[in-house]
Amino acid sequence: MMKFKSLLAAAAMALGVCGLVQGAQAETLRVGMECTYFPFNYRTPEGEMAGYDVDVAKGVAKIIGADLDYVCQKWDGMVPALLANKFDIIVASMSITEERLKKMDFSVPYRVSIGRFLGPKGKDLKLFDEAGKPVPANFDGLRIGVERGSTYSSWINAKLPGATLQVYDGNEPMLLDLANGRVDLAITNPMKAYLDFLSKPDGAGFEFVSPPIDEKEFFGIGVGIGVRKGQDELLKRINGALETMIKDGSLKEYSLKYFPFAINPDNWQGVGTN
Repeated sequence: MMKFKSLLAAAAMALGVCGLVQGAQAETLRVGMECTYFPFNYRTPEGEMAGYDVDVAKGVAKIIGADLDYVCQKWDGMVPALLANKFDIIVASMSITEERLKKMDFSVPYRVSIGRFLGPKGKDLKLFDEAGKPVPANFDGLRIGVERGSTYSSWINAKLPGATLQVYDGNEPMLLDLANGRVDLAITNPMKAYLDFLSKPDGAGFEFVSPPIDEKEFFGIGVGIGVRKGQDELLKRINGALETMIKDGSLKEYSLKYFPFAINPDNWQGVGTN
């Protein structure tokens, strides 16, 4: 009889432990992303999700103790799908804009929005001073390629009103003209510049000839993780995770997997974790 009671007690304890394990299952966050946007979020030939956004999502999930379920969504339906509860968060290189903030909330930035000038290697143009400010006189006589209606053209008009601009309807013809010497400089997003030009044979003789230009008035505050309004506790946990990842260098490590330079904020702004 004593042996039978011991077996019953052991069985009850095992059931109790099993119940605790089941009760402690991690929450699952459904993550909206395009799944086709290399190198930020895309599927490998083996069908696995990969990219900078995916690394960020995984890093956040590990810190807050969540599992991830990826939901592929076309870009133009991304915000409506979030608001319709198709997924819980957006991690899709989505810029934080005033218009979007009317509909949803964002984490602090995990990727910067910046511009940089490209030009031929080996020319000491001295376009910027030691403080990273443009020297307008040193742009005189240089033909600058820029995309029509872009934030870059707005910045040039404000900071270099005397510059000679060649306006393009896209990056590809602008970079082709740079390669062929029809413009002396071009300004664009450094990530696109690297992927579309500097890492290709046509870009072998060119390099970045300016520091990153990140004036928020023109380029915004960056890319963040989107959540529905009212999810304050979730947003606080996400911001806390991003704070950790900025401080411990994880975001920089993720950047350098895909680019030869960091694309993450280099310091914590202290937003959202109070």
